[in-house]
Amino acid sequence: MSPGSGPRVRAATVKRLQRAAGDIAAEAVTRMETTLPWFAAMSPNQRSWIGLVAQAGVASFVEWLAHPHAAHDVTGGVFATAPREMARAVSLQQTVELVRIAVETVEDHAPVLAVAGDEDKLREAVLRYSRELAFQAALVYARAAEERGAWDARLEALVVDAVVVGEPDPELLSRAAALGWTGHTAVAVLAGTAGDTETQHSIEEIRRLARRDGFDVLASIDGHRLVCVLGVEGDPMPVAQLLAGFYAPGPVVVGPAVDDLAGAPVSARAALAGLNVAAAWPAAPRPVPADALLPERAIAGDEEARTALADVYSLLAVTDLTLVDTLAAFLEAGASLEATARALFVHPNTVRYRLRRVHDVSGFSPVDARERWALRIGLALGRLRDGTLSG
Repeated sequence: MSPGSGPRVRAATVKRLQRAAGDIAAEAVTRMETTLPWFAAMSPNQRSWIGLVAQAGVASFVEWLAHPHAAHDVTGGVFATAPREMARAVSLQQTVELVRIAVETVEDHAPVLAVAGDEDKLREAVLRYSRELAFQAALVYARAAEERGAWDARLEALVVDAVVVGEPDPELLSRAAALGWTGHTAVAVLAGTAGDTETQHSIEEIRRLARRDGFDVLASIDGHRLVCVLGVEGDPMPVAQLLAGFYAPGPVVVGPAVDDLAGAPVSARAALAGLNVAAAWPAAPRPVPADALLPERAIAGDEEARTALADVYSLLAVTDLTLVDTLAAFLEAGASLEATARALFVHPNTVRYRLRRVHDVSGFSPVDARERWALRIGLALGRLRDGTLSG
């Protein structure tokens, strides 16, 4: 892109600039080191990048001044000398500061470099070119941000896929950290059907909410599923409820909380297994914990769910066999306290006490219809696995 036709200076002025270009660029870099603390703190390699850009900038200005009507690619001529990493190391605001110092350096030399009568023309040319240079710098950063956004999206999808697949990935934590993952006390996976709205827009909105409310999120579309890995402080359910609106109508399942990102595949397996069977519970809340779908998951053949429910039987049996007897009798009596008491030849208050202990030990309440169903399946699976100990 050309800065346009600049003021014509005489050939003698251009020749003086050509001879002094190297010294002007070196002086500009020296000024940067003395006036910009952040520049002095940069690594020698990074400072050398900027030195090359300064030299290219002065050379490009001289070339344009010599041929003001020719097509001139400022971006290619100046910024092509720096590697892409420079856009990460130096912000746009810092680049503007660098351009300002370079312009001031050339302006300070204008009275000496310009032949008589060219001083004002040279200053005008410097200002015009510097405006174009600043504009092109903004375009460079815009393109870098766009490319970085596309790369980050690919990296984010890679991290989420690693969590979903569950294969060991030694680079999982470092990749997540590159995406801004800071780590929290609890990590959980949220899964559901992707909405009909534009995918990237939805994910950007999810990220915006995460920044606003202070939680971590890695989101990706896996086929027709939207999978979010959440990093929160404490219970992940409030964040899951906040994000449920970004999913299409239908089940949204949140996996159990784990301690860190390395354990996220456990939460992902539960969330996706729950999503596969959630249609069997039309009245399920949205989002629904994956553990609340243990009965449906067990019926569908999910081994982790079958093991979890069978463990309920084993835990009750090891704690107190009378708990297994009471629970079995309560289930057979159709959840009637009086009928259970008669079958066991005990007082109804004894039944109530034992059922409370079943709840305390197992986490499932026999007086809740749905949790009672989970307990019934757990007893059956436990007996099949461990053999009939009682009941």
